[in-house]
Amino acid sequence: MASEEELFASVDALLNEEPHLPPPAERARLREAAGITQARLATALKTTTQSVKNWENGRSEPKSPRLDAYQRLLKGWAAKYPSPGTAPAVSVAATAPAASTEPAASAVETAHAPQAPAVPAAGPVRPAARPAAAKAAQPAADPRFPHGPLAVLDGEGAAYGVGGIVLDCPATSVVELVEWTLRASGLGAPRLHRNGKDSDPLIVLTAAAAVKLGLPERLEGHEQRRSLRLPEDHPVVKQVVKAKWRLTQRGFGPWARIYRKVQGRERQCVQLAILSWDALDERSWPGVAEMEPADIARVLGVYAQRVITPRGSTAVSGLELMTALRPPTRAVRDEASGNWVPGLNPGSLGTEPMDPAPPEATPEHPVVVNSGWTGGFLNEEAYQWVRDVSLLSDEECTLPYAVGLDLNTAFLAAAARLVVGLSAPDHFHAPAFNPKIPGSWLVDLSHVEVDPRLPSPFTPDGTRPTGPAWYQTHTVAYAQELGYNVQPLEAYLRRETGAYLDPWHDRLKTAYADTLADLGVTKDLDDRQFLAAMERHKDVDPALAAVLAAIKATVKGGIGKLRERPQGKKYKEGERWPALQRPTWRPDIRAAVIAKARVNMHRKLRNMATMTGLYPLAVLSDCVVYPSPGESPLDFLPYAASGKPQPGGFRLGPTPGLAKLEGVQSMLWAVDLMEQGYNPARHIKGGDAVLDEGE
Repeated sequence: MASEEELFASVDALLNEEPHLPPPAERARLREAAGITQARLATALKTTTQSVKNWENGRSEPKSPRLDAYQRLLKGWAAKYPSPGTAPAVSVAATAPAASTEPAASAVETAHAPQAPAVPAAGPVRPAARPAAAKAAQPAADPRFPHGPLAVLDGEGAAYGVGGIVLDCPATSVVELVEWTLRASGLGAPRLHRNGKDSDPLIVLTAAAAVKLGLPERLEGHEQRRSLRLPEDHPVVKQVVKAKWRLTQRGFGPWARIYRKVQGRERQCVQLAILSWDALDERSWPGVAEMEPADIARVLGVYAQRVITPRGSTAVSGLELMTALRPPTRAVRDEASGNWVPGLNPGSLGTEPMDPAPPEATPEHPVVVNSGWTGGFLNEEAYQWVRDVSLLSDEECTLPYAVGLDLNTAFLAAAARLVVGLSAPDHFHAPAFNPKIPGSWLVDLSHVEVDPRLPSPFTPDGTRPTGPAWYQTHTVAYAQELGYNVQPLEAYLRRETGAYLDPWHDRLKTAYADTLADLGVTKDLDDRQFLAAMERHKDVDPALAAVLAAIKATVKGGIGKLRERPQGKKYKEGERWPALQRPTWRPDIRAAVIAKARVNMHRKLRNMATMTGLYPLAVLSDCVVYPSPGESPLDFLPYAASGKPQPGGFRLGPTPGLAKLEGVQSMLWAVDLMEQGYNPARHIKGGDAVLDEGE
């Protein structure tokens, strides 16, 4: 028999052993059952979100004293949320594809295990306050792309996908990476429209991964880094060409697309994004380039699921989304041969580029230069207006605060149910105005009277027109709405029309609202709760806050791309530039969106003056500044006796077209800026620190 000393020694050995944790999959299940995000758990344990991800996918284990605290937490959750009778399902939102009971098992190994691969759910990431049971059902994933739309490659050969998946990438060159991506990665995304094309897989390269593949860590040159390219004689470019792969006209830059011609029905194309070459612009993707690879994959994965797999800047992605949702062609049966052939998809812009009418073009466009056009151009731009200081009343000057309101994605709101032209423009002389026909009208609106304390609705700088000028349909229709007669002298109108941007608007609106909701800003909040939620929403989850910023940049950039100007010092006026080869080079559609947004802004300004007697100090695009007796919009926005917002004016809320607080400064600060010729709406969020940026 064992002696008492031997028994106590054995027991002491057990007591001194490291705490035993449940399997990685069970750790994730318990956390999700408690409704706690990985970011929140990381904060509680004084560690990083990436460490928590690693614990939940089996790549690493915590060390004491964090290990003891983690074990205590998991035991508490296990008591509250016991595992159901069946084996717990692996939550791919937080774990690797396999649920090994061996803590030391590698997620890279399990990703290639012979079992059926787990499919990453691309559903919304919910805030910590929401219990797991409240999650909506996830859409069925496409079995052709079991590992999601993209992966972020580090310098050690680990490719981080969405949902915590980690793949082993053996590639040591760009050519090997492309072939691995198409052959073995399981990456890609299904088409957004039945007549469209599947999204090509995206591989994001960290700086270490770029160097490992033979690329320079940074691109150097005198131009903006995003416009730099590898020279054609660079060894990597030569390798790509030698392997019979091609690069697009953009070359090998921060966003490089490598492809071969389609053979049969199979596309062979991989999109690369190089982080250290500024592929993810800080203004559109704040803080993302500095995140850990798994967190970058999460940000881009949510964006890909809600918007589109990135194919370039957010502006490029915004434009690509239009085409993905309104493909130019569909399969139609040829009556003569009986075969299926590509035919025009109704409601789309088609496959051929279309020249604009001269007043819709830019001064350097061939239709202007080659025709000698001198008749003027559309000037449908967003507001940049400041009220004349002499028109401020004594009562306004004694108010203590200037409060800025910002309209949520104002251009997106303007795109809703917007009818635009789908065919080429036809020229008309002295036509009768019809507000239902999209186009450009030469008309004199100088007779329209507007309160001088408000900007003119017809010009971006808010000054009154001095004679005939070209306007988009919405601007002329607003003059009619104000009760004035309009008599166009000329017009360029389109006979075929349609709401081309509707699916684009609907998808981005949903993406914006869902992401805000994940950050705690939901539609059921009252105005006070909304303002409080907006004040802290960026701190709830920085990754999702970055997704929200990218969605907003996608809206503005996508609309801007509709009239992309020539780039580069070598361009000569009158030459065609690459953007003109796109069917989506449509400055008239851009003008329609901006004109409607500006008219919507003026209508609210006018209604506010009628309901409250308040007039704005300044307007800049979708931001307006009002004098206020208090620091909150609640101190001057109009409300009914019931407490509900008055219709017609500015209203607070999380959906496109509604307003949020942009910033608060003193009235003295605002008047001082106005006297110096600055626009308070530009600076109200940041105060004096931005004055040196200029107007």
